[in-house]
Amino acid sequence: MVEKYYLVNPGERSIDCRHLRSPGLLVHPEKVRLFKKKHPWFRRRGYRHFDNPIGFATARKIVTSPHRVETHSFYPLIDFNATSIKVKREASTNQLKKIPKIRPICYAAHIDSHIYSYYAYMLAKRYEQAVHENGLDTCVIAFRSLKKSNIEFAADVFDEIKRRDNCHVICLDIKGFFDNLDHETLKNSWANILGQEKLPGDHYAVFRSLTNHAKVGKTELYALLDISIHNPGGNSKRLCSVEDFREKVRKAKIIKRQTGTKGIPQGSPISALLSNIYMLAFDIVINSYVQKCGGRYFRYCDDMLLIVPAEEKNQALNLAEAEIKKLLLIIQSEKTEQRDFAVVAGKLQSSKPLQYLGFLFDGQRILLRSASLARYSDRMRRGIRLAKATMKKKNEVRTANGDAAKALFKRKIYKRYTCVGRRNFITYGYRAAQMMQSKSIKKQLRCLWLRVQKEILK
Repeated sequence: MVEKYYLVNPGERSIDCRHLRSPGLLVHPEKVRLFKKKHPWFRRRGYRHFDNPIGFATARKIVTSPHRVETHSFYPLIDFNATSIKVKREASTNQLKKIPKIRPICYAAHIDSHIYSYYAYMLAKRYEQAVHENGLDTCVIAFRSLKKSNIEFAADVFDEIKRRDNCHVICLDIKGFFDNLDHETLKNSWANILGQEKLPGDHYAVFRSLTNHAKVGKTELYALLDISIHNPGGNSKRLCSVEDFREKVRKAKIIKRQTGTKGIPQGSPISALLSNIYMLAFDIVINSYVQKCGGRYFRYCDDMLLIVPAEEKNQALNLAEAEIKKLLLIIQSEKTEQRDFAVVAGKLQSSKPLQYLGFLFDGQRILLRSASLARYSDRMRRGIRLAKATMKKKNEVRTANGDAAKALFKRKIYKRYTCVGRRNFITYGYRAAQMMQSKSIKKQLRCLWLRVQKEILK
């Protein structure tokens, strides 16, 4: 992960140090003065919501006033479903099966987002201090500014296994992580980070806005306000006036209130940090035990990995399950993986390849998951077929107008699905191969260029 910096006077434009080119901005790298972002909690958001975007000065007046935060009325979150396709190989038929995974995502109004960001910024300082004091700097690897990618996190785990030769690895996954965070436990954990017995009024207001939040479906809302969900542009950044919100949105009864004692919304600027704060007590206990028995502990959000001596595997698993129950969470037993690594005939081998953060490790080779390759191939085929169908329709119109047909535009295809692009699955794979020094990953990727060519020629 690369820190973002501002140019001296480009308005609100933020850029990546590695790529100093952006639309309408031509800069010579050696002549650019850079400085760190002064207020990391503040970020302009371009989406439309129930309120208008505000500038830094206005936002600062609100978020730095505990009284204003405590008495602030939070707008309902707007939610939508982010759908991703998981590819899984069925053991009985050995066939790849597509499984849609639906993740509900919520986003807050502009002022609300600034409040969440500011309180996340304040809490993060105290959380990082607690992490450092308890020796968890290299254990908790998600939602922190560690300037590392998933490739490096996975490489750290595999290198740790290689150093130990003989060991046992336990991978655990929490069921419905964000949806099952207990409110009372979260409130106590939040207060502990602040060094308080109970939450101050302003912090409690933020806590209540998340645990007792209201939300409205994006599709229903846009239909009610007669706004195109695919082209929501307009003269105003605001979806509707205060009057329309009261008279139309509220009276339509499409706003749903959070019920129960569990769950916080995914997508708010503070949710990820709160999940780490929630797990702090668990991290301390597990890391302390694993260190005493000469192992290592890693947690990436709700994925936990323990490397322990083989004789400690049962006790380590039992302790993890007991501690997670104290947090009123459940481990998905069907996703629990245990792997034995041992040196056989001078080579480190695994009882079965370990799967971690999209990679497979068998003691010798590091590979991309076959499911990831299958998902890429599926997206590539659908993308090329859509491009060909679009070009066919355009050529039919051109032919009808007496113009010559054009060949398929390949530049975008190559940028999306080959190493010619900058940020796609293929470039990610080659970067992983280089960082992990894995010839096996390069071998997996070599044949994909031909697949693209074959699909284009079909």
